Formats: sequence, structure tokens, C-alpha cells
Amino acid sequence: MDLFSLPRLGVVVPPENPTAEPEFNHLLGAGMNVYTARFPVTPGAGLRAMLETYNEVLPALLGSFGALRLDAAVVACSASHYLLEPDGDRAFCEELSGRAGFPVYSSTQAILAACEALGATRLTLVSPYEPWLTDTSRAFWERAGLTVDGVVSVPAEEAAAPDGDARYDPYAVTTGTVLRRLQERELPAGTALLFTGTGMGTLAALTELARQEPHRTLLTSNLASAWWARRLVGERDEAHHPLLRRLEGAGV
Repeated sequence: MDLFSLPRLGVVVPPENPTAEPEFNHLLGAGMNVYTARFPVTPGAGLRAMLETYNEVLPALLGSFGALRLDAAVVACSASHYLLEPDGDRAFCEELSGRAGFPVYSSTQAILAACEALGATRLTLVSPYEPWLTDTSRAFWERAGLTVDGVVSVPAEEAAAPDGDARYDPYAVTTGTVLRRLQERELPAGTALLFTGTGMGTLAALTELARQEPHRTLLTSNLASAWWARRLVGERDEAHHPLLRRLEGAGV
């Protein structure tokens, strides 16, 4: 195999995100080369201000790939694109693609494309976000025409703060927490599970859920983005990872 003849995918991630690159590499295997750029650190900024900054700097950040020829790029930060709402997100990706000279998709647009290809119209959100951002996420999917059956909240720690509130940190959510929170809920039979956010590690949890419920649609920001990237470059070989093979075998 000529390593440098493989398709090239650019991935833009938040600076502290420990999950996106490992999951993309596990999902895509040796079938695609992945190159990353990271959003800037925003000391002292609140969460919303940080996300707004990500959107502001994104055009220049994509330019930091310079003359590296990319076949496509994914913005692996769902939260910043929830702020744009579906139409704004789509228009932003089109603008970014025109500037960059290659297709640019957000993880949110990749999820919408996968839902359309699957015929999935109902979602249950599995969210590691604090409540206001979870509500913003839900509104995004509903404005996109999807029905949200409910939300399963997965905080990093429950009632750990001095005031008794849960602590929300997508990067600190464990597989055990994800599975336990889902086991506590009775999920509608026809709902797809959408694990939102690129920073919450999901592959181990999804592998177990796929075993337990082989017919339920399972989507994550990173899984949908990897699916979109393979589809864009016309990859016809069998997907490297079982979860990606499962998704592609569902007719998408």
C-alpha cells in the first residue's frame, strides 16, 4: 500500500478534546490519512463565548492546512454549530467549502446526512452537555425536521459539586456512566440513539449496545463524520471498524 496515495481527511477539533483523533483513526483504520488542526485556547472565556470564538476563527484555521491537499475536512465540534441552527450551519459549511477549495462538513451536517440516508426521523439524544447546551442541541435537531423523543443526560459526575449540582464535562464521561444511564431508561422502539458531541468517548459503549440491540440505529458525531468522509471519497472497500460496517450495512 502506498501510504501517501490514500484519501486525506482534515479534522478540526477543540484544543482539549482527547477523543476525536483516536476515534477517527480507529473507525477509518488504514483506509484514509487523517490530519488535524486545533481550535485556539480561550482562557477565561465562558462556554458560549468559547464556542462563538470557534466559529469566528474557523475560516482562518482551515487555511492553516496551507498547501496540503485535502480531499475533505470535518469540523469535529458539534456544540459550536448548534449555535448556528440548521440553515446557518449548512450555509456556513458551503461558505467554508468555497474558501477552502475542498468539501467542508460539520459533524452536525454529517449526522443530518446520515439520518436522511437511513430514513431516520426520530432521535433520542444522549448528551454530556450542561442543560442549556443540551436544550440548544435538541432545538437544532427539531428545527432540522427530526422528532426528539427524549434526552438521556450523562454528566461526568452526579451531585459532585458543593452545591449538589451535577458536573458536566464531555471529556470525563465514562463508558460505565453511559451504559448505566441508558439502562435506567425505557427507550422507544423506533428511536435512533444519537450520542452528541465529538469529545465523549463512545466506541466501547456503542459496541455493547450494538450487541444488545442489533436493530437499533446508533449514531455519534464522530461515527457519522467518518461515514460521510468515506462516502465523499467514494471508498468502496469494507469499512475497517465494526460500527462503521454496521452503519454502512444499514443501507447508507
